[in-house]
Amino acid sequence: MKPLKLIVVTLITLAAYSCKENKKASEKVSETPTEQKTKKEMNVLFVLTSHDQLGDTGEKTGFWVEEFASPYYTLLDQGVYITVATPNGGAAPIDPRSNEESAATEATERFNADKEAQNIIANTKQLSEMNASNFDAVFYPGGHGPLWDLANDKTSIQLIETFNKQNKPIAFVCHAPAALKNVNAEDGSPLVKGKKVTGFTNSEENAVGLTNVVPFLVEDMLSSNGGIYSKKEDWAAYAIKDGNLITGQNPASSKLVAEKLLESLK
Repeated sequence: MKPLKLIVVTLITLAAYSCKENKKASEKVSETPTEQKTKKEMNVLFVLTSHDQLGDTGEKTGFWVEEFASPYYTLLDQGVYITVATPNGGAAPIDPRSNEESAATEATERFNADKEAQNIIANTKQLSEMNASNFDAVFYPGGHGPLWDLANDKTSIQLIETFNKQNKPIAFVCHAPAALKNVNAEDGSPLVKGKKVTGFTNSEENAVGLTNVVPFLVEDMLSSNGGIYSKKEDWAAYAIKDGNLITGQNPASSKLVAEKLLESLK
């Protein structure tokens, strides 16, 4: 073979090999975004209260910021896509006491500087438009508001029952287990019957001076519905997972609930 022709053949061979290797490299690189996309496709529904009146006291209530913010960022930072809904849609009321300096945490400070998260809270979806089939789990932050609306909201009750039938994680913290008050299992018995649960304690409610203001006490309700209720000392972080049901005792327990929920999604 003539030298010039040999050079041309060699160059063509090298070019073909280089193209093949570049294609392989491209395929390998493309695997990472695909894996990231898979992680980000995990969808969790957050359900907040629409109720803002603290009984007949004339004071305001709503959801507790820490109980939203800590789970929100715990899941968001792991690539989970979060949708926030309320019974009425629109702005979700924030319990003003949860914005006080004494209630501040790293998560609440992050929320107060996060315009995007604040916009989500100001423009929540309407709960009746949510379909359990579109989500991998549901999470209920607390605050006193749920005692008045979510405990009796038919849409919320049906939604939780549907998530449970689909064996998806259902998580609640502090006063949010109030939303389980009228929720039944598939056999018609209270969903919490025979389940290990926790929630805001009677002594914690007494400590904040609202025992005679709230329509019912979370601890008493869970126990009367057949739940196997347990707790730690007041204000201690404590969360329990029993099957697909996850509950936390108080605001300090919100991150623990989120971590258990995240683990359930893996």
